[in-house]
Amino acid sequence: MSRGLSVAGFVFLVFAMLAPLLAAPVPPAPVQSLEQRITGVLNAPDLARGFWGIEIVSLATGKTLYSQNADKLFTPASNTKLFTTAAALALIGPDYKFRTTVETTGTLDRYGRLNGDLVLVGHGDPNLSGRELPYDLKTQRNEDPIQALESLADALVQKGVKFIDGDIVADDSYFAFERYGEGWSQDDLVWADGAPVSALTINDNVVFVNILPADRPGEKAFVSVTPFAEYYRLDNRIITTPAGTGRKFFVNREPGSTVLTLWGNMPLDDAGANEALAIEDPAEFAAGLFRRLLEKRGIVIYGNQRTRHTELAALSTFSVTAIAPSHGGSDGPARARKPDPPITLASYESKPLLQDIRVINKVSQNLHAELLLRLLGRERGNAGTIEGGLEVLRGFLTQAGISSDQYVFYDGSGLSRQNLVAPHAIVQLLRYCSTQPWGADYKATFPIAGVDGSLTERLVSPRLHNRIMAKTGSLGGVKALSGFATTDGGEVVVFSILSNNFNLPAKRVTDAIDELVQAIVEDTPGGH
Repeated sequence: MSRGLSVAGFVFLVFAMLAPLLAAPVPPAPVQSLEQRITGVLNAPDLARGFWGIEIVSLATGKTLYSQNADKLFTPASNTKLFTTAAALALIGPDYKFRTTVETTGTLDRYGRLNGDLVLVGHGDPNLSGRELPYDLKTQRNEDPIQALESLADALVQKGVKFIDGDIVADDSYFAFERYGEGWSQDDLVWADGAPVSALTINDNVVFVNILPADRPGEKAFVSVTPFAEYYRLDNRIITTPAGTGRKFFVNREPGSTVLTLWGNMPLDDAGANEALAIEDPAEFAAGLFRRLLEKRGIVIYGNQRTRHTELAALSTFSVTAIAPSHGGSDGPARARKPDPPITLASYESKPLLQDIRVINKVSQNLHAELLLRLLGRERGNAGTIEGGLEVLRGFLTQAGISSDQYVFYDGSGLSRQNLVAPHAIVQLLRYCSTQPWGADYKATFPIAGVDGSLTERLVSPRLHNRIMAKTGSLGGVKALSGFATTDGGEVVVFSILSNNFNLPAKRVTDAIDELVQAIVEDTPGGH
């Protein structure tokens, strides 16, 4: 009994000695600096194998908060669009409107007979489609992807056109016939991401291919194409398989071909698939479609359908024309008669350019960015070509204080793998834009984390709501995110994060980038 008391007393004595220690507050873990947090993320062995470029700068003070490889050159993917859209706002203006016209040099008599060709002329409008504008949280399309052409056809009927003696001509000569950028992958050209570029763009230069299972296994799946199903010839080899077998199908179109080959399987219980596939020649597509719409309205067309392009070589080829010597009684060489200017029979006007720039940056629309680049060349440079646009862009970037050794561009969308940009150039661009009269409009075109565009499902924490506005970028082995963030301390920072040369699942890299952005937001002046 006495031994038990001594043990109890000993235990009591130990607790009495430990009580002050147990009651003392646990000291907080040391606050990590922004640099320490970034290093902690990027030191993961799988991420360390890639190449990272980062710059973070205070918008108010210009102080660099973090920098890693900021002057090195990276493949930027769709961060390229930041440069194209900024130049367009600065040099073309947010209120610019595209105009698509139907013209003729012929005459329309009182019986409705047009003596001459009917010419559909494109001037680069990217939204001759069913896309609803203004963009609101996500892309919305109505049920009429050719509504612009429909309205032009209706206008001709109202004008009294009943017969056309000439041809239906689709004219995209406002820009050069330069459908693809240098460094684009052939794999992209079948899909909407690599749609060909043309001053006459209908439905984003794609057709929608809808695939549904047949009624019984072993039968071919149902495949339909809209709009203008006649444009492509379908070679359908997709077989309906029993329920639960899993969907797997493939699409192939050889360059220059209008034959679509589809093969694979579509389970009986599948809800179906809808793919946007690029067309081959946008003007040819427009000519055939417009002819069909006119004939549907009872207009009789006696001529053929054809296209009118500006060949790229013609813009840089010089020729010398010999002038015949004059003969007696002549005042000199005969002068060619200047052709009569065309008459506009119908026209369609776009929404203001700013609404399309919002689409470009929110959803990363490649084709529309490429049209902007050519528009820069046509409106502010020497020609509506890629090089003409790039020359104008280089002049704008010099004005923005960006050194020419900080970038090299081959297109306007970022689809080219030959593009190179330093993170510092992107940060400098965003800082410059924030000081311009159109800067607020420009920033408002960026995706908002957890809200819309390409950031709808990223950085969704409520505490990050409306605090991150940034442009994404993605190619195989490439991920990028650049934009603006507001820290917990209330400081607005400009950041650019570019990642190249990784061989990891895309989600692993985007999650790492999001960790870096969260570290930026949670940083405070005391943590620098």
